[in-house]
Amino acid sequence: MISKHISDKEATFSRTALRLDIHNQPDEDQLYYMQLIAEEVFEPLREWVGKPIKINSFYRCRQVNKAIGGSIKSQHCKGQAIDIDDIYGHKTNAQMFKWIKKNLDFDQMIWEFGDDKNPNWVHVSYVSPEENRNRCLKAYKENGKTKYMVI
Repeated sequence: MISKHISDKEATFSRTALRLDIHNQPDEDQLYYMQLIAEEVFEPLREWVGKPIKINSFYRCRQVNKAIGGSIKSQHCKGQAIDIDDIYGHKTNAQMFKWIKKNLDFDQMIWEFGDDKNPNWVHVSYVSPEENRNRCLKAYKENGKTKYMVI
């Protein structure tokens, strides 16, 4: 288990990895960061929500990240980022974004697409108390490319 509410299988699950037969498993350093973000961000959020939260993406090895077109600097490859989506209707993604911003330390949080009322999902990363920037961004598309603005 990565944490109380995140299994190893959930943390490393990737349809792309399955389809392409890619071994998507973290090393010791990546596992350390996965456990850190789970304890510092996911578990407090999960306690606040009070019900399950969908993890869209957590750990991605470089091969998986490249196959999905992820950034070469993706913190998912270091085990430092998690994409969450409350598809179960307990809290909106916007509510989770705002709660994390107000209550938790994090490196970067991204309001991923959607509209001004609710993102499609929330990306949040965590490095360490000393290195976290508490930076909030909004992802949007412009001429078919993903762009980011500070919010």
